[in-house]
Amino acid sequence: MDAELTPAEERAIKALEKLAKTWPKSLWLYSASGSLNVMKKCNGQRVMLSGDGRIGPDWQVETILGIENDGGDW
Repeated sequence: MDAELTPAEERAIKALEKLAKTWPKSLWLYSASGSLNVMKKCNGQRVMLSGDGRIGPDWQVETILGIENDGGDW
């Protein structure tokens, strides 16, 4: 794999690193079926539905388009 980054790729990574420094602790990102969702925490916790591990969709506040993503594991 060619791990060399273009200047645009380097800027994008730096922008994410900068965003991470100011990201509110009350929000978290959830990736599902290629959708990158901004979720609100409830009482400081990620909201899950009863016991099955699914995410509480009522706590989704925005979907971010244009950033390819995947919620799978390695």
